[in-house]
Amino acid sequence: MIKNKLLIFFFSICHCLLSSAQVDSLIITYQEYMENIMLFHPIAEKADLQTKRAAAEWLSAKGNLDPTINFSWNEIDFDKKLYYRQYQGNFKIPTTLGVEVVGGYENTEGVFLNPEEKTDEYGLWYLGVEVNILQGLIINERKIALQQASVLQDMTANERGIILNELLYNASKAYLEWQKNFYFRTVFEENIELANTYLENTKLSFENGEKAALDTLEAFILYQDARNYFQKNEFILNGARQKVENYLWYEEAPIRLQPSTKPEDYRNEKFQIETNAKISNLVDNHPLIQSYINKQSFFEIEQKLKREKLKPKLKAKYNPLLSTEDNLAPNFSFSNYKWGIDFSMPLFLRSERAGIQMGEIKIAETVLDIQNKRNELTNKIENSLQQQSILNEQITLSQQNLEGYRLLLEGENEKFRLGESSVFLLNKRQEKYINGRLKLIELNIKLQKEILNYLYYTNELIGR
Repeated sequence: MIKNKLLIFFFSICHCLLSSAQVDSLIITYQEYMENIMLFHPIAEKADLQTKRAAAEWLSAKGNLDPTINFSWNEIDFDKKLYYRQYQGNFKIPTTLGVEVVGGYENTEGVFLNPEEKTDEYGLWYLGVEVNILQGLIINERKIALQQASVLQDMTANERGIILNELLYNASKAYLEWQKNFYFRTVFEENIELANTYLENTKLSFENGEKAALDTLEAFILYQDARNYFQKNEFILNGARQKVENYLWYEEAPIRLQPSTKPEDYRNEKFQIETNAKISNLVDNHPLIQSYINKQSFFEIEQKLKREKLKPKLKAKYNPLLSTEDNLAPNFSFSNYKWGIDFSMPLFLRSERAGIQMGEIKIAETVLDIQNKRNELTNKIENSLQQQSILNEQITLSQQNLEGYRLLLEGENEKFRLGESSVFLLNKRQEKYINGRLKLIELNIKLQKEILNYLYYTNELIGR
């Protein structure tokens, strides 16, 4: 499917790069335009990097559970004496609980060796555990990091949705503006054609003595006005085309449209919406809201660790010692072991209590942000649906008016041909007709923009 789309765009873009002599015109549909953006636009590629970033965060969190090994060798030889030689090798296996499995081997010798560090010539093996009995037993940095990394995966997926939603929304607005001004051009071209026809007919009537010279001047001014309106629209149309070009890429290279390239018909349906959907569900599923919810979850997980730090630190260590003899096989005995405890606790816990308070503030701020954004999106969605209903009614009325303006213009043309009308009256009829056509195009584009707003607010642009 993706490959087929890629080929479609490749050939479409190649046509865009061909000279106008080879192709009279190329229609770039809205669907092709949007697919091109999703496949090649740098911002779309940047959005896809969010997934890779989430995977990297997850890998980093899992790295806290990686076993570690350590090795050290220290030796001093002086004045032909072995002062000491110390060899130590150990490993540590962390777990999601506050328990670590530790083990290792020590071998020391020398004249000036500390007696408590002395081993026999075969060395000493040990294997045991270190347990956080109070702080860190159930909730600890490793476990919290995994939970936060899981939330970050959802958060980055929602951030990707926000980025793509914004990109497609802005790109769609650019396409609709290009579409509007392109079809305005067809109306202004017709306006020039009509004005030129009136001018030529008026000149002929003047030569036949049926019209005054003043009528010829008036017709010429109307023709010049028609050309002026066309040129003004050309200026706006060129700007709209350039905005569309900002979103067209192919293999990391921007694309430039040929003058013959045009958008699809503005009357084509580009968007379809499900108006029966429950607004509260649409709002709750929006990636912006979900991102805030992820943010709240992230802070709540972080808050667990901060509360855990209110507990004293108490670590117990127990390592059975395994001696070796000439057979080099470790000998286990319950009477040979090494154990101890470490205890610490701040007297006032001010930093810990402050950390909890700041965490509660972050959560409260996020909850308020969620409430505010939910209300904003709900109001925008409801308003968009109302605007669509109003615009549909306006389009129906404008279509009826336009038909009336067309009939009036045809009637005035016939009266003008029979010499029963003037250039002034004919111009008024033409002006109403042209403005009616422009208004109908503008209303259709406004409706498309309003539907686009609805899809943007409900995050339904992605996947279209």
